[in-house]
Amino acid sequence: QVQLVESGGGLVQAGGSLRLSCAASGSIFSIVRMGWYRQAPGKQRELVAAITGGGSINYADSVKGRFTIFRDNAKNTVFLQMNSLKPEDTGVYYCNFLVVLITTSLQYTYWGQGTQVTVSS
Repeated sequence: QVQLVESGGGLVQAGGSLRLSCAASGSIFSIVRMGWYRQAPGKQRELVAAITGGGSINYADSVKGRFTIFRDNAKNTVFLQMNSLKPEDTGVYYCNFLVVLITTSLQYTYWGQGTQVTVSS
């Protein structure tokens, strides 16, 4: 029903930048919320940043001032600009969309396939 395709991960040195993108396609009536999560080896998945359909944004304390989440509504795409990267930012990054489908008034959550971000010291 809804497919999410992520891109933009990779290997970067500490202090460098990466931009992640996640494009959604399918039977979307409206987007309630878009977010980025990450999971480091041996750790639980954690919220990095999120933006609601109304434009409200929140960030994890660890990325405030370094990461920026933004979106392209026309393309159902969310981005995560990551600057001043640190080794502790290493992990698999997943996008997440909470949407209302065309065929129903219910909300559903979808996950991207994940993209690896590795920050070397």
